[in-house]
Amino acid sequence: MKKNSESKNEFWYGYKGYLAVRTSSQYILKSLLSSGSLNDGKATIGLLKGIENLQDLNIRYQTMDAGYYYEAIYEQVYRMAQQSVIAYNKRNETEPIGFDKHFASNCFREHSYRYDSYEVKYETLKYTSPKECIDCPLANEGICQKVFKMKITKNLKKYTAPARGSKAWQAIYNQRTAVQRVNAYVKEFFQLNNVRLPG
Repeated sequence: MKKNSESKNEFWYGYKGYLAVRTSSQYILKSLLSSGSLNDGKATIGLLKGIENLQDLNIRYQTMDAGYYYEAIYEQVYRMAQQSVIAYNKRNETEPIGFDKHFASNCFREHSYRYDSYEVKYETLKYTSPKECIDCPLANEGICQKVFKMKITKNLKKYTAPARGSKAWQAIYNQRTAVQRVNAYVKEFFQLNNVRLPG
């Protein structure tokens, strides 16, 4: 049971299936079947641990929607030496002060720093000054930073490589639709849409 978007209780009976899918090939790497009451976050940790030893596949990213925005998932992905590309879920989160909606720092005039690159050795995101700095009167006052850096370990949920809001992050996140296609195939070809209840 959980509350839906209208704050009404919804009930599920039976089982839930979880799939870890390779987005490039749509192959199912690992699956997990659980009771309908298992929390999605806990099931995901089990899936991640199950694919942790698949070193030959050279997996770099774990991509999930906002329903999987749990600190434990980010920590598990980090332990696997991979990057999390998980949609932000602002529920139970405080609004960032001095940062934009993608957690990039703002300058004095509240323009966002631009994501530049990720320094693997130092686990650091590098941002450069906002494009508005070109004709900003404060640019020559010596109070503006030209480069802003942030270690991803400061907050694994907020700071991912590539950085949130970047084109690279969005391109990786968009590959997540492969999982939805695999779910649709499984439901259609293996009759998982055909729910039977005892009469």
